[in-house]
Amino acid sequence: EGGIHLPTGSINDGTADLSHFDKDVIFSGLKRLYRKKIRPLELSSKYGHFHSPPLSPSDFDSKPMVLLLGQYSVGKTSFIRYLLGRDFPGQRIGPEPTTDRFVAILKGDGVDKIVPGAAMCSQADRPFRGL
Repeated sequence: EGGIHLPTGSINDGTADLSHFDKDVIFSGLKRLYRKKIRPLELSSKYGHFHSPPLSPSDFDSKPMVLLLGQYSVGKTSFIRYLLGRDFPGQRIGPEPTTDRFVAILKGDGVDKIVPGAAMCSQADRPFRGL
């Protein structure tokens, strides 16, 4: 039969062993597929007018992200501090709502800094343009 056949990890569990695949080849193939097949369809149907704008290269090239949502004072900031193993710029912990806006914590060159969410949304090299 046609199609792609993935090697299985074991006969018993049927999982695919993807450790032999080059992830860069897979990602570049996905980007190419989107650019050549899906994006033209989104543009011609004006999909971005009623749902989300077309993806940009930064959407494909960015690192995986985790989104934390929740009521105020339930431990989101404390959880981030635990994951980082340290405090981070702009953190405020208190019984009242303290983080009532978009905050992104990114790995950088060792210098901590605060970039407002609105500024992050306007940078083409960041995956936040749709926000």
